[in-house]
Amino acid sequence: MKKIFSPPVAKKRPVSLTLHNRERIDEYAWLKDSNWQGVIKNPEKLSSEIRDYLKAENQYTEHTLKDTSQLQTELFKELRSRIKEDDSSVPEKDGDYYYYERYVENKQYPIFCRFPAGKSELEEVLLDVNVTAKQYSYFDIGDAGHSSDHKYFAYSADTKGSEFYTLFILDLEKNELLTDKIINIQSEFVWAQDNETIFYTTLDENHRPDKVFRHKIGTNIKNDHLVYKETDPGFFVSLDITESKSYILISAHDHVTSEVYTIDAWYPEKDAKLFAERETNIEYEVTDHNNKFLIVTNKDDCEDYKIMQTSFLETDKENWTDYYIPPQGVLLRGIYVFKNYLIRSERVNGLPRIVVVEFRSSKKINEHNITFNEEAYELSVIPGYEYNCKELRFTYTSMTTPIETYDYHMSTRERMLKKRQQIPSGHNPAEYITRRLFATSHDNEKVPITLLYKYDTPMDGSAPMLLYAYGSYGSSIPASFSSNRLSLVDRGFVYAIAHVRGGMEKGYAWYRNGKLKSKENTFKDYITCAEFLIEQKFSRKNNVVVHGGSAGGMLVGAVINKRSDLFKAAIADVPFVDVLNTMSDISLPLTPAEWPEWGNPINSEEDYLTIHAYSPYDNIINQDYPHILVTAGLTDPRVTYWEPAKWVAKLRAHKTDNNLLILKTNMDAGHAGASGRFDYLKEVALMYAFLLKVFDMIA
Repeated sequence: MKKIFSPPVAKKRPVSLTLHNRERIDEYAWLKDSNWQGVIKNPEKLSSEIRDYLKAENQYTEHTLKDTSQLQTELFKELRSRIKEDDSSVPEKDGDYYYYERYVENKQYPIFCRFPAGKSELEEVLLDVNVTAKQYSYFDIGDAGHSSDHKYFAYSADTKGSEFYTLFILDLEKNELLTDKIINIQSEFVWAQDNETIFYTTLDENHRPDKVFRHKIGTNIKNDHLVYKETDPGFFVSLDITESKSYILISAHDHVTSEVYTIDAWYPEKDAKLFAERETNIEYEVTDHNNKFLIVTNKDDCEDYKIMQTSFLETDKENWTDYYIPPQGVLLRGIYVFKNYLIRSERVNGLPRIVVVEFRSSKKINEHNITFNEEAYELSVIPGYEYNCKELRFTYTSMTTPIETYDYHMSTRERMLKKRQQIPSGHNPAEYITRRLFATSHDNEKVPITLLYKYDTPMDGSAPMLLYAYGSYGSSIPASFSSNRLSLVDRGFVYAIAHVRGGMEKGYAWYRNGKLKSKENTFKDYITCAEFLIEQKFSRKNNVVVHGGSAGGMLVGAVINKRSDLFKAAIADVPFVDVLNTMSDISLPLTPAEWPEWGNPINSEEDYLTIHAYSPYDNIINQDYPHILVTAGLTDPRVTYWEPAKWVAKLRAHKTDNNLLILKTNMDAGHAGASGRFDYLKEVALMYAFLLKVFDMIA
């Protein structure tokens, strides 16, 4: 094909769409392939016309950024130099073995290994993903795990980025791959305690996880037993197992309601037992301890969640009794149960907290917090394999501190550093400043902001600033370390995270007030944060980058429609921007399950009007827009490729400026982009080169 050196112009083929007696015209609906389900599974099925258009956009992007090719190479080397290539996770004990993953120099993927307890020199390689992935342009391990008797090792793999996984099982005694190969599953699976049975979830024709099957090793896949089938397309099915490994859990859930079924992991052929019938707006998760079940739930209007308990025999909701109710202002994120200890993961005013509780026969509660000193940070609990243990493994990180892995003795409170993330090219935390500030939004809510900048960055408004946000699904953005950000911060950028409503940084109400009818709060919070940081001279107007991905890309699209004057550039990664059309298309993978988050515009005119008021694609107007970089993945089942493609086409037709507008579609990947740890850095390098170009910071 002849290279195109001017912006591609998508053809306009108006399609009339009517809902609630309201007509809208979609001029770029043709970019959605009529056989999109087939395309996700096999990208070669994409129509030639659409493929040619996406390729033309990619060629235009390549041409537009041609003058940054050397810079991209330098940035890639710089980003890669911060990765310890011969790295390893901290080995995790499980009975007679320690399990871990390691990487080797110049290889993209992990190697799964183990060694016998006390004999670390006797390493056994379970799976070298570099060998397995060699023949594919994309390869992702979704889940991996061994049977309790250490005889088998299973893993799921996606080779197209479409999130259709295939399950493989290795016989570790014979060192051979079994013929038990199961296709088109969700990534997760669970081993039963008989060490011969494995449970998995399949995807329907609309890419929705709806069935759980039981497979016994050595039997024909066609004879696998259907354990559970979900009939409501708005509910997705997932699998888990309790920390004691006693119960396999099947969860059917949307964004506000859940229902759990339990299976005795020692007797996997028994039927799944309903724990408690689903009830709209009641969520619950289950684990077991000492002949009772513990339940994390929002029952009884406890929207920041609490812990309840019930006996093994009486699991209906009327039998649940309160076990722990957090004080006001404390969000219970989840619990982890060991034989003698309960771990509560909480969040208080935007910061995480780990609370250790010792189980006692008396009613007196013995608990304590694990404390930290920095202004903003992130914590993650690593549950481990063993139930009867005294040490908790967790990670600590902040915007300036690389990831640190600790073993914490839950009784003596001794903290032992097991690993600190190494930055081979060097990193001195003292050269950077991290801060936690609060901006006052339109309704007097205080919006947390996390900042990172170098100690010598001028605070007079002259610094460029990247302001990242997400703000959906209750996802809280961690104040954690990223070595990639240093390539901007070291060049004088201020890196900021706006913890806007729609996340759960300040509790469930923070989420509730950033969804459905209250979605506009997400965008208003973000704009408030940008204005506040400009006022405080961390940057200045028209010197700010708005950045977000997926639902955060929707935020990008919404705020540049509303306040394009604030921003010099925008980066939207796989952006969810065609919200009204997607929420009106029941055939798409996520649509029914997403209605509790966005609203159902098919059944509700009020929801239709709410979404229509902010949907980025529907609110593009004739005005100047900032420089914009957009990414997409051809096999993405979450934000389908045509959403960013249509958005770019319409923006190009309406914008009144000469700023850059480029679309980069990964033709070999999906929602997460490139799969290899180095290939992904090329995408980051392109993004950073784009920014340095538009800010005229190329040396």
